[in-house]
Amino acid sequence: MPADILKILEEEYGNTKSALHYSSVFELLIAVILSAQTNDNQVNKITDVLFQKYNQPEDFAKMPIAELEQYIKTCGLYKNKAKNIVAAAQKLVQDYHSQVPNTKEELLTLPGVGNKTANVVLSVGFGVPALAVDTHVFRVSHRLGLASGNTPDKVEEELCAIIPQEKWSDAHHWLIWHGRRVCAARNPKCITCKLRDFCPGREDME
Repeated sequence: MPADILKILEEEYGNTKSALHYSSVFELLIAVILSAQTNDNQVNKITDVLFQKYNQPEDFAKMPIAELEQYIKTCGLYKNKAKNIVAAAQKLVQDYHSQVPNTKEELLTLPGVGNKTANVVLSVGFGVPALAVDTHVFRVSHRLGLASGNTPDKVEEELCAIIPQEKWSDAHHWLIWHGRRVCAARNPKCITCKLRDFCPGREDME
Protein backbone atom coordinates (compact mmCIF):
# COMPACT_ATOMS: atom_id res chain seq x y z
CA MET A 1 0.00 0.00 0.00
CA PRO A 2 2.76 2.58 0.67
CA ALA A 3 3.86 2.13 -2.95
CA ASP A 4 0.34 2.99 -4.18
CA ILE A 5 0.20 6.04 -1.91
CA LEU A 6 3.61 7.24 -3.08
CA LYS A 7 2.62 6.81 -6.71
CA ILE A 8 -0.46 9.00 -6.27
CA LEU A 9 1.48 11.60 -4.27
CA GLU A 10 4.11 11.74 -7.00
CA GLU A 11 1.45 12.16 -9.68
CA GLU A 12 -0.14 15.00 -7.73
CA TYR A 13 2.95 16.80 -6.41
CA GLY A 14 5.87 15.47 -8.42
CA ASN A 15 7.21 18.90 -9.41
CA THR A 16 6.88 20.58 -6.03
CA LYS A 17 9.81 21.81 -3.98
CA SER A 18 10.46 23.88 -0.88
CA ALA A 19 8.25 26.96 -0.58
CA LEU A 20 11.01 28.88 1.21
CA HIS A 21 12.88 31.60 -0.68
CA TYR A 22 16.66 31.27 -0.69
CA SER A 23 19.61 31.61 -3.06
CA SER A 24 22.31 29.74 -1.13
CA VAL A 25 22.57 26.89 1.36
CA PHE A 26 23.31 29.43 4.07
CA GLU A 27 20.14 31.37 3.29
CA LEU A 28 18.24 28.07 3.33
CA LEU A 29 19.65 27.30 6.77
CA ILE A 30 18.50 30.66 8.13
CA ALA A 31 15.06 30.31 6.54
CA VAL A 32 14.54 26.83 7.99
CA ILE A 33 15.56 27.99 11.47
CA LEU A 34 13.02 30.82 11.16
CA SER A 35 10.29 28.45 9.94
CA ALA A 36 9.86 26.67 13.28
CA GLN A 37 6.29 27.41 14.46
CA THR A 38 5.97 29.94 11.63
CA ASN A 39 4.46 29.37 8.18
CA ASP A 40 6.65 29.61 5.09
CA ASN A 41 4.81 32.62 3.68
CA GLN A 42 5.63 34.66 6.77
CA VAL A 43 9.25 33.50 6.69
CA ASN A 44 9.51 34.56 3.04
CA LYS A 45 8.21 38.03 3.86
CA ILE A 46 10.98 38.34 6.44
CA THR A 47 13.82 36.90 4.38
CA ASP A 48 12.91 38.77 1.20
CA VAL A 49 13.86 41.92 3.11
CA LEU A 50 16.57 40.49 5.37
CA PHE A 51 18.60 38.76 2.67
CA GLN A 52 18.81 41.92 0.56
CA LYS A 53 21.15 43.35 3.19
CA TYR A 54 22.48 40.34 5.09
CA ASN A 55 23.15 37.04 3.32
CA GLN A 56 26.57 35.77 4.42
CA PRO A 57 27.64 34.10 7.68
CA GLU A 58 29.96 37.03 8.39
CA ASP A 59 27.01 39.44 8.16
CA PHE A 60 25.06 37.64 10.86
CA ALA A 61 28.08 36.77 12.99
CA LYS A 62 28.75 40.45 13.72
CA MET A 63 25.13 41.59 13.84
CA PRO A 64 23.77 42.75 17.21
CA ILE A 65 21.04 40.36 18.32
CA ALA A 66 18.68 43.26 18.97
CA GLU A 67 19.04 44.37 15.35
CA LEU A 68 18.21 40.94 13.99
CA GLU A 69 15.21 40.80 16.31
CA GLN A 70 13.77 43.85 14.57
CA TYR A 71 13.94 42.08 11.20
CA ILE A 72 12.34 38.85 12.42
CA LYS A 73 9.96 40.07 15.14
CA THR A 74 6.88 38.93 13.17
CA CYS A 75 8.22 35.39 13.44
CA GLY A 76 7.29 33.09 16.30
CA LEU A 77 9.93 32.70 19.04
CA TYR A 78 11.91 35.49 17.37
CA LYS A 79 14.09 36.35 20.36
CA ASN A 80 15.40 32.81 20.71
CA LYS A 81 15.78 32.46 16.94
CA ALA A 82 17.77 35.69 16.71
CA LYS A 83 20.14 34.48 19.41
CA ASN A 84 20.59 31.10 17.72
CA ILE A 85 21.08 32.54 14.23
CA VAL A 86 23.84 34.88 15.37
CA ALA A 87 25.51 32.07 17.34
CA ALA A 88 25.21 29.65 14.41
CA ALA A 89 26.76 32.20 12.04
CA GLN A 90 29.63 32.77 14.46
CA LYS A 91 30.25 29.03 14.64
CA LEU A 92 30.20 28.73 10.85
CA VAL A 93 32.79 31.50 10.57
CA GLN A 94 35.00 30.16 13.36
CA ASP A 95 34.77 26.40 12.81
CA TYR A 96 33.63 25.80 9.22
CA HIS A 97 35.35 28.49 7.13
CA SER A 98 31.95 30.21 6.68
CA GLN A 99 30.58 27.14 4.88
CA VAL A 100 27.46 25.25 5.90
CA PRO A 101 28.58 21.67 6.66
CA ASN A 102 27.06 18.84 4.65
CA THR A 103 26.87 16.15 7.33
CA LYS A 104 24.12 15.72 9.87
CA GLU A 105 26.57 15.37 12.75
CA GLU A 106 28.16 18.73 11.96
CA LEU A 107 24.87 20.50 11.27
CA LEU A 108 23.56 19.43 14.67
CA THR A 109 26.45 21.28 16.34
CA LEU A 110 25.01 24.60 15.13
CA PRO A 111 22.82 26.52 17.59
CA GLY A 112 19.16 26.39 16.60
CA VAL A 113 19.60 23.33 14.40
CA GLY A 114 17.69 20.22 15.41
CA ASN A 115 16.96 17.00 13.58
CA LYS A 116 14.26 18.46 11.30
CA THR A 117 16.31 21.49 10.29
CA ALA A 118 19.38 19.35 9.63
CA ASN A 119 17.36 16.99 7.43
CA VAL A 120 15.88 19.85 5.40
CA VAL A 121 19.30 21.41 4.80
CA LEU A 122 20.79 18.07 3.82
CA SER A 123 17.91 17.17 1.51
CA VAL A 124 17.11 20.52 -0.10
CA GLY A 125 20.52 22.15 0.13
CA PHE A 126 22.84 19.25 -0.62
CA GLY A 127 20.66 16.63 -2.30
CA VAL A 128 21.38 14.08 0.43
CA PRO A 129 18.53 11.59 0.98
CA ALA A 130 16.71 12.69 4.14
CA LEU A 131 13.10 12.86 5.28
CA ALA A 132 12.35 15.80 7.54
CA VAL A 133 9.16 15.54 9.58
CA ASP A 134 7.33 18.82 10.12
CA THR A 135 3.75 19.30 11.30
CA HIS A 136 2.30 18.54 7.84
CA VAL A 137 4.33 15.35 7.38
CA PHE A 138 3.49 14.25 10.93
CA ARG A 139 -0.24 14.82 10.47
CA VAL A 140 -0.59 13.35 6.97
CA SER A 141 1.50 10.25 7.68
CA HIS A 142 -0.64 9.49 10.74
CA ARG A 143 -3.92 9.98 8.91
CA LEU A 144 -2.78 7.74 6.06
CA GLY A 145 -1.64 5.07 8.48
CA LEU A 146 1.97 5.32 7.32
CA ALA A 147 3.24 6.03 10.82
CA SER A 148 2.03 5.86 14.41
CA GLY A 149 4.93 7.32 16.38
CA ASN A 150 4.22 10.12 18.84
CA THR A 151 7.37 12.10 18.07
CA PRO A 152 8.77 13.49 14.80
CA ASP A 153 11.92 11.38 15.19
CA LYS A 154 9.87 8.19 15.56
CA VAL A 155 7.72 9.09 12.54
CA GLU A 156 10.87 9.77 10.52
CA GLU A 157 12.17 6.32 11.45
CA GLU A 158 8.88 4.67 10.44
CA LEU A 159 8.62 6.52 7.13
CA CYS A 160 12.22 5.81 6.18
CA ALA A 161 11.59 2.12 6.82
CA ILE A 162 8.74 1.91 4.28
CA ILE A 163 9.75 4.52 1.68
CA PRO A 164 12.66 3.77 -0.70
CA GLN A 165 15.70 5.87 0.19
CA GLU A 166 15.86 7.46 -3.24
CA LYS A 167 12.38 8.90 -2.63
CA TRP A 168 12.92 10.22 0.92
CA SER A 169 13.59 13.82 -0.12
CA ASP A 170 10.75 13.91 -2.64
CA ALA A 171 8.28 12.24 -0.27
CA HIS A 172 9.00 14.96 2.28
CA HIS A 173 7.76 17.59 -0.19
CA TRP A 174 4.84 15.49 -1.43
CA LEU A 175 3.50 14.96 2.09
CA ILE A 176 3.94 18.63 2.95
CA TRP A 177 2.06 19.84 -0.12
CA HIS A 178 -0.71 17.29 0.37
CA GLY A 179 -1.06 18.59 3.92
CA ARG A 180 -1.28 22.16 2.67
CA ARG A 181 -3.60 21.66 -0.28
CA VAL A 182 -5.84 18.78 0.78
CA CYS A 183 -5.19 17.19 4.17
CA ALA A 184 -5.44 20.32 6.29
CA ALA A 185 -5.40 20.16 10.06
CA ARG A 186 -8.98 21.42 10.13
CA ASN A 187 -11.61 20.57 7.52
CA PRO A 188 -9.52 18.26 5.32
CA LYS A 189 -10.88 17.82 1.81
CA CYS A 190 -11.55 14.09 2.16
CA ILE A 191 -14.31 13.99 -0.46
CA THR A 192 -11.99 15.05 -3.29
CA CYS A 193 -8.77 13.51 -1.96
CA LYS A 194 -7.05 11.17 -4.44
CA LEU A 195 -5.82 9.11 -1.48
CA ARG A 196 -9.29 8.63 -0.03
CA ASP A 197 -9.40 4.89 -0.73
CA PHE A 198 -6.15 4.35 1.19
CA CYS A 199 -6.91 6.61 4.16
CA PRO A 200 -8.02 4.79 7.33
CA GLY A 201 -8.95 8.10 8.94
CA ARG A 202 -11.27 9.35 6.19
CA GLU A 203 -14.56 8.37 7.85
CA ASP A 204 -13.65 10.19 11.05
CA MET A 205 -13.08 13.43 9.14
CA GLU A 206 -16.22 13.60 7.03
